[in-house]
Parts: sequence; structure tokens; C-alpha cells
Amino acid sequence: MPVSRVFGGMSVIALDDGAGPFYQSRTEAFPGSTPEQWRRADAYDPGAVTAGGEWLLRFRCFAIRLDDGTVIIVDAGIGAADSPAATWAPVPGRLPDELAAADIRPDDVKTVVLTHLHTDHVGWAVTGGAAYFRNATYLLQGTELSEIGRINPALVDSVIAPLRASGQLATVNGERWLGSGLRVVATPGHTPGHQSVKLDTPDGLLVFTGDLLVHAIQLLEPDVRYAGEMDPDAARASRTKLLDYLATSGGTLATAHLAEPFVRV
Repeated sequence: MPVSRVFGGMSVIALDDGAGPFYQSRTEAFPGSTPEQWRRADAYDPGAVTAGGEWLLRFRCFAIRLDDGTVIIVDAGIGAADSPAATWAPVPGRLPDELAAADIRPDDVKTVVLTHLHTDHVGWAVTGGAAYFRNATYLLQGTELSEIGRINPALVDSVIAPLRASGQLATVNGERWLGSGLRVVATPGHTPGHQSVKLDTPDGLLVFTGDLLVHAIQLLEPDVRYAGEMDPDAARASRTKLLDYLATSGGTLATAHLAEPFVRV
């Protein structure tokens, strides 16, 4: 069964789409990282290291049931066997089964927030040339859409064009409220228009990080660069700003790639 937590009376459900070793060594993926930093990261998140000492990567989406029953999905995973992520991720993903286990039908989903346009976050967005979530609006930062040529031009035909054709694609410029304390916020750096999602509740702040941080090493050492960041300086600034705030106010991270979906900070 998917792991779920309740925040402010709303259910937040972690949907695991797959898991597998990363295609690069850890030192290649995080250039400049030190053995001591890896020792700390492995002690903090032992489930993210393979028996051979490499990165075991989770691929995770989240579902949020708002007070009025509305379902919002954050990210769309690695996708089916023929998805754009098939060249490197362990497809096919399990998202349809995870949704069913959470008693969520794809047609019940009203909003899909895509944190960014990397293939392991958009895999189930479009299947068979049509939106998988047929009744949903898909939200992207406008900057992300305008920079798709630099991020992944292949997604124009496979993801963006079908969503445009069905009228389901919408853009955000910075911040947008989604209701019930939920909002999307720009957290650029990993990609130009990367966005995260914040849920403010009486129980505290929950942040859906996307790829704001991709491994515990960046949670413990926010200055550590990930090779997949298009603008490492901006990514570090976005990550540091969020983690500094949480260090004083407290909160929980809903993580796409760490071993545990919910991490208290």
C-alpha cells in the first residue's frame, strides 16, 4: 500500500513509480563531494545506497486530497515501457497500480503539477498520445515551457503538444495558490523553471521538493552540486533558501528520490 500522511486534515499519499540504481557513479553525479559527506549521507539515508556503494534512486509522485475532495498530483513519474524515460529509468512504472491502491482514478485528478520537464517527472503525463489524467489541468512554470528547447526538446512532441491540443496545459509565473493552503512556487536552478509545491497547514509546512534536492547529501550539505543541475548556483540558492527557512520554522519534505518519502527537517 502507498505510504500516506495527514497534514491539516488532508491526506498526502506517496506514490512509488519505481526504483533502480543511477546510471552514473555517485562521484560523477555529485562532483566535488567528499568521502565524509558520503559517510554522513549514507548514515542518514541508508536505503539510498546499493550493496555496491552506488546510488539507489526512487522515482516518486504524490497525491493530495484537499478538504473538498479534490485530488492534485505532484509529478508524473517514469511512465510506461515506451515513455521518454525508457532510455535510463526502470520502466514500466507502477503508478497506475499505486493510484488504484490509493483508491484514486486517473479521471478524478483535477490538477497535475509538473515540477519540471525531466523525463522521470513527466512519464505518465501523456500516454498513447493523450493526457493520462483526462480531466486535469497540467501546471508548468512559464519559464520551463519557454526553455524546453534547452531542457529536452523531444518532449515538445511527446508531452507538450498533446496537452496543448487538449487544452489541458497551463503556465504559472512564479507563485500560484491552488487552495486549502497549497501553492506552487518557483525554485529555479535544477532547470530554469523548476517549481516546488508548499502546503501550509496547522500541522506545519510540507514541501514537495521535486528535484530541488535529489539525494540526502544535498539535504545535509546544500552546497553540494548535482551534475544534472542546469544552473548550479541558482539551484544551490533555491535549496539553501528553503532549507534555511525550515531549519528555523520546522517542516516536512515530500521527496521524489530519497528512500523515505516524508522527511522531517
